[in-house]
Amino acid sequence: GGGGGGETIGGGKRALCASGLMDSGPIITQVSKEEVNSPLQEKGVQNQTSSKKPRNRSIFQSLLCCLCHDNSEPIPVNNNAPLLVEENGSVTKSTVRYLLPEIKPQDASKICVVIDLDETLVHSSFKPVSNADFIIPVEIDGVMHQVYVLKRPHVDEFLRRMGELFECVLFTASLAKYADPVADLLDKWGAFRARLFRESCVFHRGNYVKDLSRLGRDLTRIIIVDNSPASYVFHPDNALNSRATPYINIKDWNDDG
Repeated sequence: GGGGGGETIGGGKRALCASGLMDSGPIITQVSKEEVNSPLQEKGVQNQTSSKKPRNRSIFQSLLCCLCHDNSEPIPVNNNAPLLVEENGSVTKSTVRYLLPEIKPQDASKICVVIDLDETLVHSSFKPVSNADFIIPVEIDGVMHQVYVLKRPHVDEFLRRMGELFECVLFTASLAKYADPVADLLDKWGAFRARLFRESCVFHRGNYVKDLSRLGRDLTRIIIVDNSPASYVFHPDNALNSRATPYINIKDWNDDG
């Protein structure tokens, strides 16, 4: 879901996230800061800072500059943007830049379904759990930490079928250095046509919001599946809240029933 990211900026307007704001939030949007009190250093990795007790705040707030636009692929330009008429009468083509590439022919008739990662498809924690489906190593401040990931029950069947029926897009407010490896292991069928991370969010009133109007798809043919209403506050009518949906609502992550 969309996690809180700091103070409100821009007077509450839909201001795009600046690199500083991108770096200030937690690496995983649903993991509490307290959970990182006892990080596990990856075996075989040595670092001068490993013997020091990590600082709870800096572990989330100091490291993530490498995950801003500098390391992301350029946003594709929409070549079918509407024509604009200038004051002198000349016609120029708008250079609206959308988050998604042009739709593939095989998906042209399909609804676009935007799917959240944390607390929708998986639950992740820095605390060791014996039944983790994945263990993702993540480097924070020069120290390797293990992120323990539990899949939501029936998520494999859900993703396989969704990929057949819809144009699926993974959109998470977490950082790519964690979310991308999770998606690699989770999406065995290539259900996700694209993956969008925190740098694609809009920072609005302390939350990372997923602005569906920036996708480059018809808004009347977009559905977002997310556990956090803050994530889709700009387009609530497009939302399917995973907490309120029986198929994917889970009371206990360890309960398969």
